[in-house]
Amino acid sequence: MRWCVEGVWIFPVLGVLAGILAGLLGIGGGLVLVAALAWILPLHGIPKEAAMHAALASSLASIVLTATSSAYSHHRRGSVLWPTVAWMVPGLLLGGWLGSGLAVYLDDDVLRWIVAGYCFIAGAQMAFGGNAHPEGRGVPAPRGPVMSLAGSVIGAVSAVVGIGGGSMTVPLLVARGVQPVRAVGTSSACGVAIGLASAFGYALHAPTGALPSHAIGYIYLPAAIGVAIASVLAAPYGTKLAHRIGGQALKRVFAIFMIVMGIAIIASG
Repeated sequence: MRWCVEGVWIFPVLGVLAGILAGLLGIGGGLVLVAALAWILPLHGIPKEAAMHAALASSLASIVLTATSSAYSHHRRGSVLWPTVAWMVPGLLLGGWLGSGLAVYLDDDVLRWIVAGYCFIAGAQMAFGGNAHPEGRGVPAPRGPVMSLAGSVIGAVSAVVGIGGGSMTVPLLVARGVQPVRAVGTSSACGVAIGLASAFGYALHAPTGALPSHAIGYIYLPAAIGVAIASVLAAPYGTKLAHRIGGQALKRVFAIFMIVMGIAIIASG
């Protein structure tokens, strides 16, 4: 089993999974990556005490391209609410930068429990959360200072747990009456801002020599690049699925997977 995860080919495999999930649900790709990388990176020479930081940073760096690919695919289908994105981006950038700065100073075990806890919460929300407005057609794009404030919170939490923010952005937009598929598309566009700010934060806030080699700060380049390239190719397929199928059954399956990932993250420590 060990040889299966020591080769760099494992990172593109993770990228395919993350890309499909990003396009399909607008959520989950980052959580899957963090959980998997927390296990895998120590086998690639990353010190165990820095594994969670590296997993978070590498996941967020790869999310920039994953979210860009997903957002472009959704934009072509008219499912990105750009006025909402414009209001949220300033908060997302600020929150992502501050959140990554905080995470750098947290102990690895503390981060591990925070991410695991978020997995459990996201899993429960996906399993039991309903769509308050399942149709949402004709609803104006949510905008205003409240969306900017929400963006700052989403950006900060996303940076700490290594995600593109979809598990918070999608429920927020659906609660405001946005059609779920448009909420997913808008969330993908927001994920670009989160990934950029958070990745820069993990790169610049990290102590000198945080990782032994092939890294910028806490970003482990083989993982970030391998995941990003594969996820860009895979995200459009997830987008197509999102426009073709009802997601409730898949969300429940993925909710179970998130709970398993949370347990795995704790066990990896």
